[in-house]
Amino acid sequence: MSRPEDTLPPDLFYNDSESRKYTTSSRIQKIQSDMTHRALSLLNLPSPSLILDIGCGSGLSGEILSGTEEHDGTPGGPHVWVGMDISSSMLSVALEKEVEGDLLLADAGQGVPFRAGTFDAAISISAIQWLCNAETSADTPTSRLARFFNGLYASLRRGGRAVCQFYPKNEEQKKMISSAAVKAGFGAGLLEDDEGTKNAKTYLVLTVGGGELDGDITGVVRGMDGVDVVEGRQKLGQRKRGEDKKGSKGWILKKKEQMERKGKVVKQNSKYTGRKRRIAF
Repeated sequence: MSRPEDTLPPDLFYNDSESRKYTTSSRIQKIQSDMTHRALSLLNLPSPSLILDIGCGSGLSGEILSGTEEHDGTPGGPHVWVGMDISSSMLSVALEKEVEGDLLLADAGQGVPFRAGTFDAAISISAIQWLCNAETSADTPTSRLARFFNGLYASLRRGGRAVCQFYPKNEEQKKMISSAAVKAGFGAGLLEDDEGTKNAKTYLVLTVGGGELDGDITGVVRGMDGVDVVEGRQKLGQRKRGEDKKGSKGWILKKKEQMERKGKVVKQNSKYTGRKRRIAF
């Protein structure tokens, strides 16, 4: 049986009929509820928070975030949430249900279009594996994942967390997704529920540095029960051999490229870029 993401892009696969079928399925509702509560437990939010729901669909997870849907007698919220999804049909169902979150029609593979530091946390349930498919040769899975994780990192406040549940096709895809998150700056760990079974679920747990800690923060993830740390970034204060020194021309050019990928406006490069100014008396 082929996977949904291998048949059509999400905005075409989740048409009006498929969106309603998905939303009204009691089996889907139960699975979505279990995974959303699992994601919330991994976020471990101490108080009501502003949460971004990536791939929010028809708002099944949002109902839990709002606290209007209970799990084993325990509400998931109350949290304030904003949902983004590429399927207009899914969002139409959410509007009909009058969910409490704000909704945005957007492709996560093109970035996360919110002001820096907007959200306390983020969740994504069964969505980011769709980013591993690209419709054109000019738009690769690697570039889509990079835009998504760079934008997500920027949109979260310092000290924030994100949990992305997804269904990897294979180990290579799992590594590609987690590596993209690490490259964006996240401290990252992977958690497997029901590992080795057909019901296996993978959770990517992401953390953003807070306070004076700026750089590798895998230690924050390392302390979470059951989460295997995704290695990849050097320790804070260490520089890889051949890496440009901070303030050098190469370092400046690399930083400007990172800013451009995040959609920020930067000054055009010239022969003076990175050149030290002479002391004027």
